[in-house]
Amino acid sequence: MNFFRTLQDETTAERQRLLDSPLVHQALAGDMGTEQYVAFLCQAYHHVKHTTPLLMAAGSRIPEEQEWLRSALAEYVEEELGHQEWILNDIAACGYDREKARSSTPNRATEMMVAYAYYVIDRVNPVGFFGMVHVLEGTSVTVADEAANCIARSTGLPANAFSYLRSHGALDIEHVKFFENLMNKIQDPQQQQLIVHCARNFYHLYDEVYRSVDAGQAFALAA
Repeated sequence: MNFFRTLQDETTAERQRLLDSPLVHQALAGDMGTEQYVAFLCQAYHHVKHTTPLLMAAGSRIPEEQEWLRSALAEYVEEELGHQEWILNDIAACGYDREKARSSTPNRATEMMVAYAYYVIDRVNPVGFFGMVHVLEGTSVTVADEAANCIARSTGLPANAFSYLRSHGALDIEHVKFFENLMNKIQDPQQQQLIVHCARNFYHLYDEVYRSVDAGQAFALAA
C-alpha cells in the first residue's frame, strides 16, 4: 500500500469527526446564514494568512538530502500566495468590512492550530507540516463546492462571495493529486508516522476551529 493511501486510512475516524461537525452539517443542509458564513470566513482568514509563512519556514528547515521536498514546498508557495486576500474579498462581497476582519482577533481554536503548525516545523520536524496540508486540502475538496452551492442558496449571496470555497473545491483536485504523488515519495517510516500523527492532530484542531465559529462575531465586522 502506498503512503498516501495509508495516510487516508489511518486518519479516517478523525476526518469523519470533522465532517460531522455542526458547521459542516449546517452548511450542507442549507441552514447557514450570512452572519455564520462571514464568521467562518474570518477564521479562515486568520489561518490562511499563515500558509505562506509556514510553507517558507518548513522549506528552510528541509535537509539537503530532501531538496526535492523543498522544491515542492516552493511550488506550494507560488500556489498559495495571496489567498488570504481572496477571503477578505469574499467578506466584502457579503457586505462586511474587510479591514475590520483583517484586524480582528482570531478565536482561540484558530490560534492553537496555527501555533501547533509552527511548533511542529520549529521543534519537531518540518515534514510534519504535511499533516496540515493533508487536512486542509482534503477537507476542502470533499465539501467546498457543495457547501458554496448550499450557502449561496440559503443566503442569496452573489457568486463573488465564494472565491475562497470555489478555489479549494473541485478545481483544486489537481493540487491534491500533486500532494498524493509527493506523499508517495516519502519512504522513511519515521517521517510517515509523524505525518500521520500530525494529520490526526490537525483534524482535531481544525474541528475545534469549526466548532468555535459563532455567527454573533460577524456583527463586529459590519461595514
